Amino acid sequence: MPLTVEDVDRFEAARPRLEAIAYRLLGSAGEAEDAVQETFLRWQAADVHRVEVPEAWLTKVLTNLCLNQLTSARARRETYVGQWLPEPLLAGDPMLGPADTAEQRESVSYAVLTLMERLSPNERAVYVLREAFDYSHREIAAILDLTEAASQQIFHRAKKHVADGKVRGEVDEAAARRIVEEFLAAACSGRTEPLVRLLTADAIAIGDGGGRIPARVKAFEGAVAVAKFLRGLFSPGEAKRAIAGGSPGVHASIVNGDPAVVAVVDGRVVGVMCLEVTADGIVAVRNQVNPDKLERATERWAAGDHGEPLFTAF
Repeated sequence: MPLTVEDVDRFEAARPRLEAIAYRLLGSAGEAEDAVQETFLRWQAADVHRVEVPEAWLTKVLTNLCLNQLTSARARRETYVGQWLPEPLLAGDPMLGPADTAEQRESVSYAVLTLMERLSPNERAVYVLREAFDYSHREIAAILDLTEAASQQIFHRAKKHVADGKVRGEVDEAAARRIVEEFLAAACSGRTEPLVRLLTADAIAIGDGGGRIPARVKAFEGAVAVAKFLRGLFSPGEAKRAIAGGSPGVHASIVNGDPAVVAVVDGRVVGVMCLEVTADGIVAVRNQVNPDKLERATERWAAGDHGEPLFTAF
């Protein structure tokens, strides 16, 4: 039986939540959209009038599609060129999902999304559904075909694994801009000492070029190594302009809830650098420059007014 207007409306009402779940599970906006579209096709093919609780049905279908995707993604990431980082989402992107609690905001931070890569697909699903969307263990058990006790055990194990990613301080737009401005002033000073003072002793820097843009395969580790890398990154150079397609305008922003540097050339986002900030300083710098993972950021950037850049790089 074809879907009625009401059936389609019911799905569309659930779409934002489904996309937010899928993004947290997959770390990719494009793959999240594909999973939600496939869920709609399953909804279209189902006898929806016999579905007692549409939200639960849709969540179960989506989650299991994502679990299948995660299994194949693991194999793909074994051959991924260099470091793999999630696709960044600019502040205000609806795919970020609920942000009412600290747990919900943390679950979409770059730090936690990166740490969740260590989890098994089931651990990641239980963690996301419980921590970010407040599903009960009974509901999660039904979605994943587990016992309630198993869901609780998996959640506690997953939460322990990602605990290290939950030490950052939350920042508002004004605080993020101050952090980014101070960071950029240090990075552009031509000296490593100002950067070292901002970084924790065990700071790391990771870049994801996806084989499309040059990026170091191994992370930089330690404040001095990271500072030297950043000093070089922000120094002028013809080769950098060629790779970026011009001289990027550098903006302060919030990405995945973190202070971030956004580099833009002719309206195209060419780099997003997320800063993981703790009370002790900047503990991680994660730089996404893979063009395939910046398409949504470019679309969202074009939809907003971001003012003049702080400066023009290179």
